[in-house]
Amino acid sequence: MDCFYAAIEIRERPELAQRAVAVGGSRDRRGVLTTCNYEARKFGVRSAMPTFLALQRCPDLVVLPVRFEFYRQESGRIREILSRWTSLIEPLSLDEAYLDVSHREESGAAIAADIRRTIFAETGLTASAGIAPNKFLAKVASDWNKPNGQFEITASDIPQFMEHLPVRKVWGVGAVSAERMGRMGIRTCGDLQKLTRVELHRLFGKWGLELFDLCRGIDSRPVVADRERKSLSTERTFLHNLGTLAECESKLEELYADLMADLARAEKDHERRVRKLFLKLKFADFTRTTAERIGAEPRLKDYQELLAEAFQRRDQTIRLMGIGVRFEPAQEEDAQLVLPI
Repeated sequence: MDCFYAAIEIRERPELAQRAVAVGGSRDRRGVLTTCNYEARKFGVRSAMPTFLALQRCPDLVVLPVRFEFYRQESGRIREILSRWTSLIEPLSLDEAYLDVSHREESGAAIAADIRRTIFAETGLTASAGIAPNKFLAKVASDWNKPNGQFEITASDIPQFMEHLPVRKVWGVGAVSAERMGRMGIRTCGDLQKLTRVELHRLFGKWGLELFDLCRGIDSRPVVADRERKSLSTERTFLHNLGTLAECESKLEELYADLMADLARAEKDHERRVRKLFLKLKFADFTRTTAERIGAEPRLKDYQELLAEAFQRRDQTIRLMGIGVRFEPAQEEDAQLVLPI
């Protein structure tokens, strides 16, 4: 879906149609945007951005409170529409899903167009679609003609498409990884394809083996319906190691904003209760440590305390930090743990 939460709010308030609109937290320094429309993005406003910073960039930004229950209802309507074409639906969040339509006679592009027309006719909301032989390429394609468009990558297109695809589009390649690759002269997947499996493993570890396939457009993961999410986390590898607790705390606030935005977007994270909070550090010598505690609400204060606990475990600078939550098991799992007396 295109800027889903903001699009719903604008549909409900047509007078906002030409305005820059965001949905998110309070206007204090801890408020974080969940999403924004394309008018707001013209000013450099984006999801997971602190609200105060977004207002600096766009003083006329309309910031609306989040209404998760309403968004879930709309997501349910869209999920019902998707199910008219296939039962093989793997939701990624309230506003995004993979569909396996390989069993149908119609082309994927025709199905995507029909689905998008139906969604707009029944909900007044626009959607974008990516059509491809596998999940990785479909995800890449879904961003190609946003908003309100679609893009198809056929099997015969893959070699040429991947040759020119920027490495930043590959799953797992963040800003730091892309910068590191850039210093090595690697800017496209075609550049990555020049490296052997052994070279990629030496440069990037186990992930390098995945890169070998992904840079060629190879992804064998099936569409898995109703998969249960057990945790959600975000992490960052730093360009320069962090040497003090204060430096880590500064980066922690950015990670916390990202985590809260991810939680806000992920459907199952709102249907499931949080059970634990955790923080992990990777030190300069590549050793790791994790600190966690029982908690139902992810608060910045709790992560700050976990950071202080983990930071003092080794006299090393920090090269990676991550935070996340673990969820309560599903009801069915709970029931299996109850043994008859």
